[in-house]
Amino acid sequence: MANASPRVLALHAHPDDIEFQCAGTLALLREAGCHITVATMTPGDCGSAEHGSEEIAAIRRAEAKAAAELMGADYLCLEFRDLAIFNDDESRRRVTEVLRRTRPDIVLTAPPVDYLCDHEMTNLLVRDACFCAPIPNYATRQWEPAPPLERIPHLYFVDAIEGTDRDGQPQPAGFYVDVSTVFDLKRQMLACHASQRNWLLKQHGMDEYLESQAKWSAHRGNEAGVAHAEAFRQYLGHPYPKTNRLLEVIGQDGGREPKGS
Repeated sequence: MANASPRVLALHAHPDDIEFQCAGTLALLREAGCHITVATMTPGDCGSAEHGSEEIAAIRRAEAKAAAELMGADYLCLEFRDLAIFNDDESRRRVTEVLRRTRPDIVLTAPPVDYLCDHEMTNLLVRDACFCAPIPNYATRQWEPAPPLERIPHLYFVDAIEGTDRDGQPQPAGFYVDVSTVFDLKRQMLACHASQRNWLLKQHGMDEYLESQAKWSAHRGNEAGVAHAEAFRQYLGHPYPKTNRLLEVIGQDGGREPKGS
């Protein structure tokens, strides 16, 4: 039987990816009583022109933890490294172990096509880990491994950056989540990533970091007929769940008219 308040795992590539793409939806799920884990594949160790990799990694882990705590979520890092996430056996087992430890009913992850290899590899690893996590004979080879999941979780892909593929062509939304009521929190969470915000301020001479977040959520909101929205696609491949558990939990209809009405 499905839990009244499902457990949710949001696993993207780098600190701040989740804040850009799905923090509003996570806040709504938290309001609905869900336990939320925010996870990143890397600590963002290449994300600075001033600090060395270990120094910026420590800074960005702390920023990601502070952002997650604003909405009462846990944070963890899988400790891959920037531009070094690969779809291989060892990586798949590591991601599977994280799913077994966090035990999600709902998983949000990177889109299959995006501007950056780390995002695309994260998508492949999380998709396959959702499939592998309930298989008893799939050993993760981790210290004190967690038991298999009871079932494949509901899997959702967040927007690509600016909603486009590698060639700049639009990727349509599968459905929308109205995040207007929690947009201020979403903005506060992104502002926790001061090292990235300050770097872009220095590079561009303007606060493009927060403004780009607001601009894109307003763009998706306009498509959905609300002030601010986030867009998703549900992965419906065999044998993943077909019901839209995410929308059921937050009590929204996805921002589209019912088909055949």
